[in-house]
Amino acid sequence: MHNKPKSKSFYVIVVKRFADIIIGLCALPFLALITLVVGLAIKLDDGGPVFYKAKRIGKDSKIFGMYKFRSMIVNAPNWTNPDGSTYNAADDDRVTKVGRFIRKTSIDELPQFFNVLIGNMTLIGPRASGAGALDSYQPDEVAKMDVKPGITGYTQAYHRNGLTVREKRLKDAWYANNVTFGLDVKIFFKTFATVLKREQVYTNAEGTSKENLYIDDKETASAEKK
Repeated sequence: MHNKPKSKSFYVIVVKRFADIIIGLCALPFLALITLVVGLAIKLDDGGPVFYKAKRIGKDSKIFGMYKFRSMIVNAPNWTNPDGSTYNAADDDRVTKVGRFIRKTSIDELPQFFNVLIGNMTLIGPRASGAGALDSYQPDEVAKMDVKPGITGYTQAYHRNGLTVREKRLKDAWYANNVTFGLDVKIFFKTFATVLKREQVYTNAEGTSKENLYIDDKETASAEKK
């Protein structure tokens, strides 16, 4: 008899969801306070909307809207690197003044707790890819979509922006096939260390040429940085 896949285990289906609801509800008062402060800062910065809703690939390849605090100018064009990753640099002129701070501190990710409570995300899981990337997945990468995407996860905590798109997908697929309570605990605490160190925050170095970028003015930037 074959062992039950980790992505279908009792821990993944029941325990993780229960933990998501409890932690999500506990986080709501803090999120409300942070939203007041960050929202006011964003409004004072450029007067645009506080939140950004990005189309992402979720569990079983279903598309959903992922919430973030807006860190870019309104209607910023989408810039993509040759390997398919989102362009992201310290001197990215699409990013607002407030946006630079909330990106470095990962505060822009906090509204995803709403997605966790809704049920289309989990606290710890693979990084959610942009909806347009669905057709680019290779057979050995698709296992990533067997589980819900997370606010943080294995690649975010241990590698942040230090890997290629291909490497991130393979590691996310590995996580989906090997998820356990112990692994999630390690990722949870590693996330704090990674955020505090502020290492590998950016995909691109300052001054990177934009000649080879794919620039789509019709699709607004996702502001995905990890």
